[in-house]
Amino acid sequence: MPDINLDFAAIRDKAEAYREDMTKFLRDLIKLKGESCEEGDKAKRIKEEMEKVGFNKAWIDKQGNVLGEMGTGAVQVGFDAHIDTVGIGNRDNWEFDPYDGFENETTIGGRGGSDQLGGIVSAVYGAKIMKDLGLLNDKYRALVTGTVQEEDCDGNCWLYMIEQEGIRPEFVVSTEPTDGGIYRGQRGRMEIRVDVQGVSCHGSAPERGENAIYKMADILKEVEQLNENPAEGVEIKGLVKMLDEKYNPEWKEANFLGRGTVTTSQIYFTSPSRCAVADSCSISLDRRMTAGETWQSCIEEIENLPSAKKHGAKVTMYKYARPSWTGLSYEQECYFPTWVIPEDHAVTKALEDAHKGLYGEERLSPKVEKEQKKREVRPLTDKWTFSTNGVAIMGRHDIPVIGFGPGAEDQAHAPNEVTWKDDLVRCAAVYAALPTIYTKDK
Repeated sequence: MPDINLDFAAIRDKAEAYREDMTKFLRDLIKLKGESCEEGDKAKRIKEEMEKVGFNKAWIDKQGNVLGEMGTGAVQVGFDAHIDTVGIGNRDNWEFDPYDGFENETTIGGRGGSDQLGGIVSAVYGAKIMKDLGLLNDKYRALVTGTVQEEDCDGNCWLYMIEQEGIRPEFVVSTEPTDGGIYRGQRGRMEIRVDVQGVSCHGSAPERGENAIYKMADILKEVEQLNENPAEGVEIKGLVKMLDEKYNPEWKEANFLGRGTVTTSQIYFTSPSRCAVADSCSISLDRRMTAGETWQSCIEEIENLPSAKKHGAKVTMYKYARPSWTGLSYEQECYFPTWVIPEDHAVTKALEDAHKGLYGEERLSPKVEKEQKKREVRPLTDKWTFSTNGVAIMGRHDIPVIGFGPGAEDQAHAPNEVTWKDDLVRCAAVYAALPTIYTKDK
């Protein structure tokens, strides 16, 4: 631990004192409408809470993101939470009303509890603790962002804020759920489209045409081989090759993040009728990328498949352009780069020091047996399985990102989603301590 004059006990006590306020705030957010592009009511409620607890300023930008600053110091430290949620899926799979939610002594239930409305709650109250305890100074100010459309297009909100609004913190804490851990990276992803053309004819004499579905079937088999083959001894080398320094200069971080994957997620075709040969076929590929892989390398990988060459396949990236709840549309390619912050980076070490000063060197779990068993076997500093807004913040714009947030990854997008009050309290405390530790030598 660095030599810092921080009263960690006072920070813990103050966070604990806000347990009921945070619970109420989260329950309010769960009850408000807020799937992607419908987050307006949530944004307004968050702005109201920011103003209530004494943020220096709070505003909603043209895309509909809600932002608030606490303090006026030189270094801007960001805390990001996306405020949109996915839908509920089959209502029959829920044991309680996902939009009304519930609470008991330890737990808060409802759609968005873990993914990831709890994050904005802890961030707002983390900033309040900074103010309450006199931690704010001329060295830093805290920026808390409640961002939109992440479930639709992760990072699009931050591309807009950085590129159009000039928002550029020195670093950002992603408050996505981390199961009590500190996360320093994630695999990237991209959405790829593959098209092949055929020639239609009457189905009674298929030899007169060229069946596009059969052409695509050849390509699909080879896509599957990319995901399953070894790195050596085969014509189509598997994606596991990127874990080997022979193929990847970034192999160490690739091994930390895990190998890339590819899967076929959708298939389309055109045909004059059910009695005709298909004259086009298209597929969508979900490509997860590890360190060392780029959108160019992933496109070329599909283009170079033997069947893709043979059948003249066209390989492209999808684009995203959907109006936000305010009506603004910010177009981007569906490419979400891998990012990883070094384990010895100043931001990584500062967050680890904040956690160690407050709660020690091990992951903590709520007083729930299942969570205790799941968390205690994992290292404190780890990585996400899923994707976050870090794909734009660090992946595209090189602003360091570190992750620490309330809730659990396995609750994301699942029925009966819950989060834990203990997580809300601990995250608020860690957020409050972090800027002082980071700026101690500035």
